Amino acid sequence: MTGRTPRLSRLRRVVPEGRGGRPAETRAARPEQARGGRPRRRGAQPKVVALGGGMGLSASLAALRRITGDLTAVVTVADDGGSSGRLRDELGVLPPGDLRKALAALCGDDDWGQTWARVIQHRFQSQGDLHEHAVGNLLIVALWEQLGDHVQALDLVGKLLGAHGRVLPMSAVPLELQALVRGHDPGRPDEVETVRGQATVALTPGEVQSVHLVPGAPPAVPEAVDAVLDADWVVLGPGSWFSSVIPHLLVPDLLDALAETKARRVLSLNLAPQPGETEGFSPQRHLEVLGRHAPKLALDVVLADEAAVPDRDSLTDAAKRFGAAVELAPVARTDGTPRHDPELLAAAYDRIFRMHGRIGPWR
Repeated sequence: MTGRTPRLSRLRRVVPEGRGGRPAETRAARPEQARGGRPRRRGAQPKVVALGGGMGLSASLAALRRITGDLTAVVTVADDGGSSGRLRDELGVLPPGDLRKALAALCGDDDWGQTWARVIQHRFQSQGDLHEHAVGNLLIVALWEQLGDHVQALDLVGKLLGAHGRVLPMSAVPLELQALVRGHDPGRPDEVETVRGQATVALTPGEVQSVHLVPGAPPAVPEAVDAVLDADWVVLGPGSWFSSVIPHLLVPDLLDALAETKARRVLSLNLAPQPGETEGFSPQRHLEVLGRHAPKLALDVVLADEAAVPDRDSLTDAAKRFGAAVELAPVARTDGTPRHDPELLAAAYDRIFRMHGRIGPWR
């Protein structure tokens, strides 16, 4: 973690703010003190749960670990490509790749954390069977086999890495993502067909109409449900919309927990449409497809990069259908790539937690 204070002043409101509370503490303060040197009582930080997968979730976690030490990641388990897919096919295990990426994102910025982050992300290069396998994938699967418990094994890896938070799979059952896609075959642009597998769905040249999981209505990991119910804030996204964000809403226990929790819910939008999966999507269309898959989903805040929203009124109208306010903030890196800047995103989350949060147990 860097010692720099998140930049808070650049968040721009576009709708009247909701109920506010006193400021939450951030990780930038010393553990025994609040800002200004006043004593801070034990546990003075929000409980945050982040839902997603892949690089989008990693970006969110890298930001959130800067402002709270009570952080849980709930990760999709439908990956079927690369090292994860090979391990899944050969050993019948959950795909470990997105879980590994989440653990790496939770590593600290000190030498220990960054060394272990590099180690678990390292991929072997060879002419044999180990080619492109990630070290972290092999470590996670080995502990699953040794301990026979997904959650206990991930907790142990997190302890080894010194992770600033906990990582949980959304389900203990390996899942297959299937999508109805119009024009998956460019030679038949009007035909709708079922496309199977997360890797294939993510790269389809067609228009994704909807997604579902196989098996249908999979059971959620109980610890993931408990984390959502016990949270002060739940963060959904950013990430691959159909393959990393929406799948959480297709797990009935998780969707019920999102409805029942007293936590506030923030949706973090992507910086740009994803080639293939969401090609040509406007920010408001991301919300529309989310609503089609989970019509009863309620949100409190929709966070978007101010430079990625050409039509603010349309996004505001789409957010209102979920009961949400819109917050615009500069959260992208300044190098021109569609990637989130951890400190800018941390500043945006920090501001949202302060301005929209209920008076929670961390106050």
